[in-house]
Amino acid sequence: MSYTHTVTLPLPWEESVLRTRDALAEQGFGILSEINVRATFEAKLGADAAASVGDYVILGACNPALASRALAAEPELGALLPCNVVVRRGTDDAVTTINAIDPQTMVQLSDSPAVRDVANDADARLRKALASLTESGTAAGATPLP
Repeated sequence: MSYTHTVTLPLPWEESVLRTRDALAEQGFGILSEINVRATFEAKLGADAAASVGDYVILGACNPALASRALAAEPELGALLPCNVVVRRGTDDAVTTINAIDPQTMVQLSDSPAVRDVANDADARLRKALASLTESGTAAGATPLP
């Protein structure tokens, strides 16, 4: 089972990050955390490590209503929250790649019908957010979800 949904955009990295944030917000997700992997690698491992990862940010996306339902069903699910969304672009890449966690991975770890319902809802919302990125007129040439 693949554990992410992926789209690619023929847009600059910075614009892709902004559009990804906007698309997530349209589906009710806020960004609780942001990890700039490139900056962290540069600070901790040096310029070569930063260059090898390229532009790379992890957005910790959270829909509070979904998180509340998930934690009510199984408090341990907090270890899997927030829903991580990665925006990345290698130094020589012509496209920016966006990976979002597939919430169905939670279903693989839980037998709870309530968790299944939350995962289905989160999955639909994340897929809509990613699909909206590839439907934009300025994202011509984007690779949509399968």
